Order: sequence, then structure tokens, then C-alpha cells
Amino acid sequence: MVDAMEDQPSRELQVWVDADACPAVVRDILFRAAERAKVQITLVANQWLRTPPSRYIRALQVQGGYDVADDAIAERAGRGDLVVTQDIPLAARVLERGAEAVNPRGERFTADNIAQRLSMRNFMDELRGAGVQTGGPAAFHARDRQAFANALDGWLARRR
Repeated sequence: MVDAMEDQPSRELQVWVDADACPAVVRDILFRAAERAKVQITLVANQWLRTPPSRYIRALQVQGGYDVADDAIAERAGRGDLVVTQDIPLAARVLERGAEAVNPRGERFTADNIAQRLSMRNFMDELRGAGVQTGGPAAFHARDRQAFANALDGWLARRR
């Protein structure tokens, strides 16, 4: 069986960002990396986003609505691309397409951990639906910023 991706012309790998909930400090890391590594970064959101002037950075504004930004990313992300998202179902979708996925804290989503992460997410949703207070995510710290930068650098090194 021939991989359909092998028959397609090669394309530049790029980073797709689920930007509606992406911390500004992570976007700043991405903007600097775009210029340094000359890699295309596309922020996808249902609101207008300010981006620095760059041939490597663009913003894609999609209509508001449930999962519209996620759908746009899932349709466009290809094999080897990097998707930055906190959304576990989106991470699962892009992994199926051969993309890599990482959250803004630098934690990679992989074929080995995505099923467990989806299961935990669904369990927490059930608890919240039953009225249980589950709390929110921990505060974003400098170590999270560094972990994200390291994960991004790792992806950039692998794409060379």
C-alpha cells in the first residue's frame, strides 16, 4: 500500500495555533521562533488577533461557534506539522492526520498518551456535569513557558 502523502509534492511544515485560549507569552515565543527558524505560524481564532508584521506569521479568523477554530485546524494540519492547543479532542484529531501536538505548557500529546488524556477529560466533564467543583488549571509559570519553548525547539530541530 502506498502512502497518499508520498505522492504529493513536498510542502513546508508549519505551526498551527489554537489561539483563542493560547497565552500571550506562548504566542510571543512562537513569533520569535517564526523569524528565527523561518517557519510559518498560523494563529486560528474566532476573534481578530494582532500579529507582528512578518512574512512567517498570519492569523486566520473563523466564524464564531462551537469547534469552528478546531475544525479549521484539523482540516489544514498535515503530516509533520505542529499544532499548539489545550484542546485534547483537537489534539487527537491532528495526531490521526500525522501532525504533532503540544499544549502551551510544553506537554506533548502522543499516540501513547492521547487515549488516557481523552478518558480523563471526559471523566472530568462528567464530574462538572454532575455539579462537582473540579477547579481550574494551575497558574501558568515560568517553568511552563520554558517547557513550551523546549518542546518547540525540539520540533524545529526534527524538521531540519
